[in-house]
Amino acid sequence: MSGILDPAGTPTTGATGPTATRAPSGGAERRRGGTLGAAGLVAAVVVALAVLAAVAPALLGGAHPLAVDPGAALLPPSAAHPFGTDESGRDVLARVVAGTRPSLVVGLAATLVGATTGVLLGLLAGLGGRVLDAVVGRVTEVAFALPLLLVALVVIAVTGPGPVPAVLAVGFATAPGYARIVRGLVRTARESQVVETAVLLGRSPARIVVRHVLPAALWPVVAVGTLGVGQAVVWASALSYLGVGTPPPAPEWGAMLADGRTYLQTAPWMSTFPGLAIVVLATAVTVLGRAIRRRGGAR
Repeated sequence: MSGILDPAGTPTTGATGPTATRAPSGGAERRRGGTLGAAGLVAAVVVALAVLAAVAPALLGGAHPLAVDPGAALLPPSAAHPFGTDESGRDVLARVVAGTRPSLVVGLAATLVGATTGVLLGLLAGLGGRVLDAVVGRVTEVAFALPLLLVALVVIAVTGPGPVPAVLAVGFATAPGYARIVRGLVRTARESQVVETAVLLGRSPARIVVRHVLPAALWPVVAVGTLGVGQAVVWASALSYLGVGTPPPAPEWGAMLADGRTYLQTAPWMSTFPGLAIVVLATAVTVLGRAIRRRGGAR
């Protein structure tokens, strides 16, 4: 965990001859850390398109996602329906585009719930003494030993199905990961010279936490949270696939995958395009998160 806090080292040179390795200049380091890289930029474009689809689906989807046309049921992809139609004659492209909003909203909200809960638990463990540290540590260890989907289903069983319970389920299931990260960062920050100096100067614990401890944990949590959005999108879609997420007839990628199971042989496009949407968005968010994390490390 200390590697997250420590600034990136600069290669040193021990030789003075022609074979000596030259350290990159400060300008080169800044340029390398100041951009996302080619993969990061492509991922950023994909995420931007997903945000556009979520905010203004009519610009990309065209037809209304809930418009039913029994006479156009199960049509293959064509110029009129680039992604084909489903069993009710609804345009699959329009439904995939409209499904971006619930997927992004649930993914972002679940990540926010998980990160907030994890940060609070991590602060309690790192600052609350041995008893709280032991309790939070055991809870996170038990949570890590359980499959994430099982934890989410337990939360759904208590709260009931729906988009809000899906947010809470995925958020609480991912919180232990953030708690472990923050706990380690807080313990490292407590032992730093800056914090020790603040204690000797008589600073209040609240001020020390706000001024010195939280900033040390903020950037790693943001970077990991960006990676977590992709994971949250996948798990939220899995819950909808199981019928406990966003209820029909609202377009949601996991639910569309479930609807297409019956027609895999006759209309595979019903499942193919929602599945591709999940993979593309989750991959783009993950790649963007890694690029942001590398950029933060280069600073």
